[in-house]
Amino acid sequence: MDIELGDAVAALRDQLLDAAARGTGTGLEFVVGPIELAFEVELRADAKAKFGFKAWVVSGDVEASGSRKRTQRVTMTLNPQQPGGGDVLVGRPETGSSGPGDVTGHIGR
Repeated sequence: MDIELGDAVAALRDQLLDAAARGTGTGLEFVVGPIELAFEVELRADAKAKFGFKAWVVSGDVEASGSRKRTQRVTMTLNPQQPGGGDVLVGRPETGSSGPGDVTGHIGR
C-alpha cells in the first residue's frame, strides 16, 4: 500500500488530536516534543502535480515484492504547536474546555 507523504503527516496530526481529546479530564498531561519521522519514499511522475512529481511513502510490503523502483529515505522532525503558538498538550485537566477543541474535521480523514 502506498500513501502520499502529506497524508501520512495528516494521519499523525489526527492521531495527536485524538490523543488530546481522549486525555481530557485525566488530571495528567504530557507536552508533545519534537517528532522525528523517517519514511522510504518514491518519487513518481504525476501529470496533475504542480511540479510534475509527488512523494509517496512506500510500505515494507511493496519493497518486499521485488519491485525495481528506486526509493529514498527521508527523515524529518516536526515540532507541534498550537495555532497561536505554545506547546501541544496531550491530556488536560477539566477546565471547562474539552480537549483540543473541535476536532470533527480532523479525525478519520
